Amino acid sequence: MIPLNDENPTELRPWMTVLLIAANFFLWYFVQGAAGDLQQLEASVMDYGARPCEITGRIAGECHVQGPGWSALVTSIFMHGGWLHLLGNMLFLWVFGNNIEDSMGHFRFLVFYLVCGLAAAFAHIGLSPASDVPMVGASGAISGIMGAYILLYPSARVRTYFPPIFIFRIRAFFFLLLWFVLQLYQALSAPGAPEEGGVAVWAHIGGFVAGLALIKLFDRPRLVAAKRHGVQLPPDEVARLRW
Repeated sequence: MIPLNDENPTELRPWMTVLLIAANFFLWYFVQGAAGDLQQLEASVMDYGARPCEITGRIAGECHVQGPGWSALVTSIFMHGGWLHLLGNMLFLWVFGNNIEDSMGHFRFLVFYLVCGLAAAFAHIGLSPASDVPMVGASGAISGIMGAYILLYPSARVRTYFPPIFIFRIRAFFFLLLWFVLQLYQALSAPGAPEEGGVAVWAHIGGFVAGLALIKLFDRPRLVAAKRHGVQLPPDEVARLRW
């Protein structure tokens, strides 16, 4: 189930969303080696990924502190494990992020993104405190954006690709609810650790719940109301609210 785009035009130019996407690609190429150097990729994941046992101090096996410690909670948000991991995350960030940026302004969106990413990391760490597997990826922060989207724009239409050939226009509420239910099912049915199968699904769930809980602290009601009702705000008001 792959979102292609949403039918939800923006009032602001989503340059913070674009900047975040560019930052992820920049780090993928110049820090992680763009998967062309597997040793560099592995080193970047170990050096900048968030290893729960490093954060909690609970040692499991050979969990020696070798990463940046607590700062890995932030650096891990910008690291990825492969091309599909990166491209999938960036697609979801573009489809849903520009509208959430539009609802709160540029700087507030950046703070919201990082806070949701931290909440996602803590959810994963809380359920796997002794794990020595590094967690990387923007999906926790993007899950927060998706949680915010389901509250702000549930009726927006999302063009969705269902492999192998089907494309449907479905309401964002159903797309995001189904995505969340699938994450919850995977988390509850996993027989092992929260990162069973290489996916930290509890981080997705934690980020989504954080987005639901925090969006009303970050959104600009005037921007949201104007978008919902198709109202064009005066340029001076838009300029005042864009940060």
